[in-house]
Amino acid sequence: MPITACTLSLTVNDIAATKRFLIDHFGYTEAIAAEGFVSLIHAEVPLGVAVHRRGLEVLPEEQRHVVSQGFAIAFTVDDAEREEARLRAEGANITLPLVEQPWGEKLFQVTDPNGVVVQILEWTASEVQGGE
Repeated sequence: MPITACTLSLTVNDIAATKRFLIDHFGYTEAIAAEGFVSLIHAEVPLGVAVHRRGLEVLPEEQRHVVSQGFAIAFTVDDAEREEARLRAEGANITLPLVEQPWGEKLFQVTDPNGVVVQILEWTASEVQGGE
């Protein structure tokens, strides 16, 4: 199966809040919007985000009222400490302060008004980055 794109589809109570969060803090832009739906794209990240309003009738009936939870969008960056400082200064809700794991990962997380978790991580060990 040749995959040509990757889009994360979220169901939330307030699409405008998640849209603003991803645009303001992570550089996404709106590609398509309709009543109860917005599609976001990023010029540098090959992950689109589709945001649906909870209860939207185009969703399968068993999924319409289930909000997205229990996962995190993870973005890998070169300097997690710098990004944490930037997001703090922008007023983002830091829900896990920067920690460094013994296996070579620095990470922190922010959470949007709908409870969507975004983890920012930096790999500090070359072996987990695919290095020799």
